[in-house]
Amino acid sequence: MAEQTKRGTPPIKVYCLPEQRNRLLVLAANANLSVSSYLLKVGLGYRVRGMLDHRRVEELVRVNGDLGRLGGLLKLWLTNDERTEAFGEATIRALLSKIADTQDTIHEVMQQVVLSGTGQQDF
Repeated sequence: MAEQTKRGTPPIKVYCLPEQRNRLLVLAANANLSVSSYLLKVGLGYRVRGMLDHRRVEELVRVNGDLGRLGGLLKLWLTNDERTEAFGEATIRALLSKIADTQDTIHEVMQQVVLSGTGQQDF
C-alpha cells in the first residue's frame, strides 16, 4: 500500500473576512510557511516561530558599526592620543551626543522588529 500524502486528501476550507485572510497571509509569511502549513501547525497546537526580518538586522549591524567607530574616537581622546589633540570639549560633547542618538536608533529598530510582528515570535 502506497503512503498517503497530504495532497491526496481532501482539504479543509476556512471561511474568513478579507482582513482576516490578509492577516493570515502576513503571519504565514512571517513564519516562512504557506498559509496551509501555517494553519495546519496552529490548528494542531504546534508553536510557530516567526522569521527575523533580515533588513532590520542589517540596519542594526550598520548602526552598531557606527557606534563602534564613535566609541573608538572617544577611546582615542581618553588615552590622550596625539591624533585627537585638536578635539575640544565641544567635539567630545558632540561625539557623546552622537553615541546617545545611535543608541536611540538601535532601540527604535528593535522596537519596530518586535512590534511589527516580524521578529522571532511564538504563537
